[in-house]
Amino acid sequence: MKIFILEKLKSLLVFLAQATVIKYQPSIIGITGSVGKTSTKEAIHAILKDMRSLRVTRGNLNTEFGLPLTILGDWSKEDLAIVSRDSESNKLVKLFFWLKVALFGFKNIIFKIKYPEILLLEYGIQKPGDMKYLLDIAKPSIAIMTALGDVPAHLEFFNSVESLAKEKSRFVEAASAIGFVILNADDKLVYEMKDSVRAHVVTYGFDKDAEVRIINLENLSTEDRPFGVSFKLGYAGAMVPVRFTDTFGKPQAYAAAAAAAVGIIFGSNLVKISESLSKNYVPAKHRMNLIRPEAGFFILDDSYNASPASMYAAIDTVKSLTAKRKIAVLGDMLELGESGIRAHEEIGRVASEVFDFLFTVGVRGKIIAASAIKDGHILKKNIKSFDSVSEVIIELKPLLKPGDLVLIKASRGIGLDRVVDALK
Repeated sequence: MKIFILEKLKSLLVFLAQATVIKYQPSIIGITGSVGKTSTKEAIHAILKDMRSLRVTRGNLNTEFGLPLTILGDWSKEDLAIVSRDSESNKLVKLFFWLKVALFGFKNIIFKIKYPEILLLEYGIQKPGDMKYLLDIAKPSIAIMTALGDVPAHLEFFNSVESLAKEKSRFVEAASAIGFVILNADDKLVYEMKDSVRAHVVTYGFDKDAEVRIINLENLSTEDRPFGVSFKLGYAGAMVPVRFTDTFGKPQAYAAAAAAAVGIIFGSNLVKISESLSKNYVPAKHRMNLIRPEAGFFILDDSYNASPASMYAAIDTVKSLTAKRKIAVLGDMLELGESGIRAHEEIGRVASEVFDFLFTVGVRGKIIAASAIKDGHILKKNIKSFDSVSEVIIELKPLLKPGDLVLIKASRGIGLDRVVDALK
């Protein structure tokens, strides 16, 4: 009965979302990839918010329920909290919320309202067929593919990396001949998609042949504290500096470069783009954010999610920063399928070359720890594995001293944001 109701609800949401798009004809900027979707979305928002009226995907509303919800309305945090909670006492409240969504959707179709010029949407998939489902709701006129990596996230329900890439490629292939596709030139699987699209292709990345190029990236820190990241963006012979404070790493540069490509498509120039990023860009929470508790140590909060590609990027960032001691709290990377064991072993090997202490949480976290012990760069007594978040908090708090830098990262399901909250 519950499955039947959910299917009927999905069908209703799809109908209402499709009808809304047909009636108001917004420009749709879509973003997909295994990493970097939300940071890219926030960077695009920073560039376009002063130019056009737009609606942006909130939180992780990027799947079969979330995408049509974003199209239908700009829901409050309280509304979205109702959707995410699942309890007996919440069922009636949730029923009233979905009734409100349906009524709001029908009102949008029947009456003329002030609708955004641009929808900035994330497209998230977990299994074969998901992308087609989302594209049937709304096809992007500008399609952005961030990165997949050698072992992408959400690989659990796919036979191989190639099959996941094929599913993702439906996204850029859906862009019309008069649209645009923006591709990460540094990701081999993504870059190869340029041969299968009809739209005009714009590439970005560190590669010398990328049209929007990232140059001279530097993670900034002094003896006293980490500071931020700086880099330059180049396009058509012009070049501008970009600098973000209290956030770090290549992911921020990739987000800025992809967003710059969008800004250029909308007629802006690099100077205005750089100014808009400096003025408006706010890094998404729990994604390479620097937190400075009064105790004098530093937290690099990247606890929102994790894939091998984002793990490598985070560890590489810490490697480039100055700190008295470098400490990692790492947890499971979920939904990697058969590649999971090898991926966690490799993360352990890489982490052992950077950190003075390594704490892990979760079943797969133990694989990271075992691999680090085997590699031998960290003292064995400084590597510890825990089954729960509460255990690692108890062990970690007394260890921290002024000048320490703590990286906290795992898939969202592990809940390492609780470690961040406890240390703050």
